[in-house]
Amino acid sequence: MKRGDHVEADVSLVRRARSGDQEALIQLIMNQKQEFYKLAYVYMKSEQEAMDALEDMIVTVYENIRNLKDDRAFYSWSKRILVNCCKQKLRHRRRQVPVDRLPEGSYEEAFAGQEAKLLLEHHWAKLSPKYQDVLRLRYYLDLEYERIAEILEIPLGTVKSRIHAGLQQLKASMGVMNE
Repeated sequence: MKRGDHVEADVSLVRRARSGDQEALIQLIMNQKQEFYKLAYVYMKSEQEAMDALEDMIVTVYENIRNLKDDRAFYSWSKRILVNCCKQKLRHRRRQVPVDRLPEGSYEEAFAGQEAKLLLEHHWAKLSPKYQDVLRLRYYLDLEYERIAEILEIPLGTVKSRIHAGLQQLKASMGVMNE
């Protein structure tokens, strides 16, 4: 099937889903299941939490698909909903580690490999969410600037400037000098 035929098939599925066809909605989501999962995982950093965010997204899409204005924008629209679901879950996440998930052995053994990752996360957390969002989508998912603009509903120039500014802030926080 050519790309144009694929888009037309998806538009047909969107129209059916907007009229209440649950099977069509399921097919639309299954057509992009890997992309949805990768996007959720980049935000949630755990398989279970990514799946929880996906479930929330599916419910929200189901409840609101009749409000979709452009049938061709279904995937951008649904990915934007997924990003919002992830952000909401992250805001409500508690920073508790269950005792049964603590590693066995000495502290040095358990956390030696995590030091660099924790250091990066420490500096990452200093960035505002607007910079974290564009950097996640660009460098974790390798999305093009145009796709990032669609998903976050911001102008292309804003995507570029946020990526640049976010990287500069990250470098400054980490003490990396520009050459």
